[in-house]
Amino acid sequence: MTKSATSLLLGAALATVFFLLYTSVCRDLGDGPPKSSPPRWAHAQEQGTATVTPATRVVDAEQGTGRPGRQEEEVVAPREEKQTKDEAASRSGHGGGSVEQQQNQRRIVMPTSQQKETPSSPPQRQQQDLGELLRRAATPDKTVLMTAINEAWAAPGSFLDLFLESFRHGEGTEHLVRHLLVVAMDGRAFERCNAVHQFCYWFRVDGMDFAAEQSYMKGDYLEMMWRRNRFQQTILELGFSFLFTDVDILWFRSPFPHLSPDAQVVMSSDFFVGDPTSPGNYPNGGLLYVRSSASTVRFYEHWQSSRARFPGKHEQFVFDRIVKEGVPPHVGATVRFLDTGHFGGFCQHGKDLGRVVTMHANCCVGLHNKLFDLRNVLDDWKTYKERVDAGNMDYFSWRVPGRCIH
Repeated sequence: MTKSATSLLLGAALATVFFLLYTSVCRDLGDGPPKSSPPRWAHAQEQGTATVTPATRVVDAEQGTGRPGRQEEEVVAPREEKQTKDEAASRSGHGGGSVEQQQNQRRIVMPTSQQKETPSSPPQRQQQDLGELLRRAATPDKTVLMTAINEAWAAPGSFLDLFLESFRHGEGTEHLVRHLLVVAMDGRAFERCNAVHQFCYWFRVDGMDFAAEQSYMKGDYLEMMWRRNRFQQTILELGFSFLFTDVDILWFRSPFPHLSPDAQVVMSSDFFVGDPTSPGNYPNGGLLYVRSSASTVRFYEHWQSSRARFPGKHEQFVFDRIVKEGVPPHVGATVRFLDTGHFGGFCQHGKDLGRVVTMHANCCVGLHNKLFDLRNVLDDWKTYKERVDAGNMDYFSWRVPGRCIH
């Protein structure tokens, strides 16, 4: 009897065990977890993979305005690309992680090579701080050479190339390029400058386009010249002296030996009357040296404020008027003019190539005419140097007349 009862209890226990095992196996082989709890890979597909490519673009804060750069807004890759990456991660066993962790991670950023550039895209090289550029470009006495270009003047084979080439062929001028700041008036000129020169600054003027050829006293020419004048004042206010040169000037020798140590404001002339202090000289702002001081900053303030008295006139005209009127005593700056025998142009130039320092394509209308004559001038200079190097000291001068030079 006892054995029979024991057998019945053992059988019941075994039956219970088998029933529990059967129930567990059926649940595991069923349709899977409830639909309210999707698998982790599904969460990953909805939230997006948290990978950031190394090629994150850096652009200027306001389309290259010259302010410190920031990281560009993330461009999310197409959903198909994200799903492919997530599914691959799931198959390889790396698609896990909590939903909260995935939400805290960043979305995919497209590589720069996949982002299409548009004509209005900012230049590839980031704008640099003006003060830092000046510090890097300046001579030990905090003087910079400076020129200004727009797209039309910076195009390959145009003025910028010819301008820089003249420094390479001049006497003792090649090192001066290391102190040259090129001010670009538009984005394309900035890009072109960065391709050929070390120190480039994009001078943006909101709502104005200076890219095309600016005809004298037409279109945006007037505003461009006055904006450039105010920019020069900024250089002085930052504590740097400058020697500004138009880009249609060829450089053959260093101008600094011809500038007195106490020079304050020194401007070139279309026509020189023989006296560097005479207000009767015909000023040309294409070559302008200004030493940084409180007096010269006040001179620029007086120059700028005088514009209102001569509406519709460019800065060179106003300069001539205020010099002829006499610089007010409280300003304290003195003005001098450069001799065209050294600093000549197509209006008036010296014929002795042993004395020439610069040659300006002034008194000439049209880019093609200027370029034609400047190329001949540079070729004449190269021929002169070859003759001197060969010991031939016979008289040699410019080919005249040209389209403008005479």
